[in-house]
Amino acid sequence: MPVKIGIPRSLLYYKYFPLWKTFFEGLGAEVEVSGPTTKAVVQEGVKLCVDEACLPVKVAFGHVASLKEKVDYIFIPRLVSVSPREYICPKFLGFPDMVRNSVHGLPGIIDTNINLYRREGDLYGQFLEAASPICRNPLKVAAALRSAVGELKRFNGRVESGMLPENAFRVQEEKFPFQAENRGTVALVGHPYNIYDNYINMNLIGRLDEARVRVVTADNVPEPVVNMYAGTLSKRLFWTLGRRMVGAAYHFLDNPRIDGIIHVASFACGPDSMTGDLIERRARRAGNKPFLNLTLDEHTGEAGVVTRIEAFLDMIDMKMGVDAGVGDWGLELGVGTQNTELRTQNSELRI
Repeated sequence: MPVKIGIPRSLLYYKYFPLWKTFFEGLGAEVEVSGPTTKAVVQEGVKLCVDEACLPVKVAFGHVASLKEKVDYIFIPRLVSVSPREYICPKFLGFPDMVRNSVHGLPGIIDTNINLYRREGDLYGQFLEAASPICRNPLKVAAALRSAVGELKRFNGRVESGMLPENAFRVQEEKFPFQAENRGTVALVGHPYNIYDNYINMNLIGRLDEARVRVVTADNVPEPVVNMYAGTLSKRLFWTLGRRMVGAAYHFLDNPRIDGIIHVASFACGPDSMTGDLIERRARRAGNKPFLNLTLDEHTGEAGVVTRIEAFLDMIDMKMGVDAGVGDWGLELGVGTQNTELRTQNSELRI
């Protein structure tokens, strides 16, 4: 029987799953992905993880626990750097050790260091180590890695053409036409594990889709555009995900096709506390688009999120000259209602 490798549906799953899946399957292994996030997954993660960790890390604990009795190995790479001269969140670096010390009854853990800070040529050696429990043939590992990198490039091409990652996982076409909309376009800015996990964000993308709003995300913005806008900062950001968020958000603020921006952050996320402030300050100065900041943790209530989204969409309606009471989201909200402040100068909703 083939070796079964478990991949948690959490953290950077939404960016690198095609790479990991193609690589392990190229070695002859079977890949098992944990199911979508549920209340039970979150509760298990909260029970296993330290209180000080952010919500995505707690959710990742729950996904690891859900896999431990189903697979021979769980792939939890020790992510240090995925881009030259940049780093990933420190919690990703320590995540394999946190799991080992907190989750009992685990199968084997593949926790290879992924560190491209100095040069990308290290990638082969790092994946050779990841393959060692399955295959030690260097030629087969090299072939599997080439195939995996090619699939990741095709996946990124589909995402940059306008697809969301979950859809890009399931199709082979290189192009994806933008859907027609009749209520404007909203950009979601945040870490992939916050904006694509429907349970964490209370089905944010689904709610916007039901409201007849077209959704684009930071991942839809090509890397050269992100780098150009991130380069306007006085200093280089050394967090890869933070750089992408800031660069994409600045692009969205300049793009006339974007009618509003929602920034999704996790409570207790250190990098988000800085990058989110950079984005909010630029949005205030621009003053031309509604801006909503959503901060989520395991205690976030659905009603509060829905109310904020409804108020935000009403602001977009007003900006576009549409009656605020039209459609399924036509809830009339008064200026100055409890917990909501409407700043007309820069069309910003502060919660």
